[in-house]
Amino acid sequence: MMSLLGIAAIALVIVILFQISKAGEMLNELGNTKKAGDTNNRVQANLFLWTLIFGLLAIVWSAFHYSPMFLPEPSSEHGVGIQRMYFWTLVSIVPIFFITQILLFGFAYRYKRDETRLSHYFPENNKLELIWSAIPAVVMVLLVTGGLRQWLKITGPIPEDQQEEVITIEATAQQFKWDIRYAGPDRELGKKAVREMSDDNPWGQDWADAANKDDFVPTEIYLPVNKPVMVKINSLDVLHSFYLPHFKVKMDAVPGIPTQFWFTPTKTSAEMQNILDDPGFVYELACAELCGKAHFNMRKEVYIVTEDEFNAWMKEQKSLYSQFAAPQKNADVDTEQEKDEKVNVDKTVSAL
Repeated sequence: MMSLLGIAAIALVIVILFQISKAGEMLNELGNTKKAGDTNNRVQANLFLWTLIFGLLAIVWSAFHYSPMFLPEPSSEHGVGIQRMYFWTLVSIVPIFFITQILLFGFAYRYKRDETRLSHYFPENNKLELIWSAIPAVVMVLLVTGGLRQWLKITGPIPEDQQEEVITIEATAQQFKWDIRYAGPDRELGKKAVREMSDDNPWGQDWADAANKDDFVPTEIYLPVNKPVMVKINSLDVLHSFYLPHFKVKMDAVPGIPTQFWFTPTKTSAEMQNILDDPGFVYELACAELCGKAHFNMRKEVYIVTEDEFNAWMKEQKSLYSQFAAPQKNADVDTEQEKDEKVNVDKTVSAL
């Protein structure tokens, strides 16, 4: 029994010595790791500092370097308001961006690990918290209020004094094209329904509606300068987005949910060519949603012309009614006449 206790005691001593030796090794490793950690910490702190310096310089340089590629001044009335919103948004967020980045990277460098310095316990400061909460809140309210004002203007009704000058068009999106339907001289788009679409009626128009008699669908978009344009938007398949970048116009085309907005072009295509010194410049309609593999095909040329040029162009357009409904009616009349003639022939033969 005593021998077993002796053996156990010796084994216990050996285990204790082994653990002490192992603990010593771990302490040495921790000491080395601490030194390596200090070096690594300084390296990372310096990287934060250089990232801040070169990053901010690169941002400022890129803004000026690529400024010639920015869009020119808006070519619509409400586009000026959108541009003003953009300017004040930049005024609000750019200083905040620089301040926060300097503080973020600067603190990482300034307060890197240092054994000679103790951290300061800073529990709270109600006044400081109130300031940094109230200022962004006020700025956000002002920006959102300005945005809502512009939004309600372009999606609301056209002013009464401009109602007689309105050009109404309908933009129907589908993979992968835009169909633009114009209201004719009556300035009113006719009723249509998707269920009525067929080879003989591609746009599903209700021919019983008199407003459909003069509607037409051109291959290009022509609009008169300084006249309000009401755009009614819908989609036949997936989500698209009606985007006229030079007019600061963008509205989603949502299946089953018609949307609309209005704007007033202020610069003709010829004027923009002179302003940009680019004889080949053409306004364009694009889709701002990735609507499928052939998304790039959803581009249409837009021409802003004088009122006389627009009226002349309008007279050259053929109504959908004359292309689809009238020929069908004539065919129906011819068929009825043929039936009547056949009946008369049959009667004559029977009489003989």
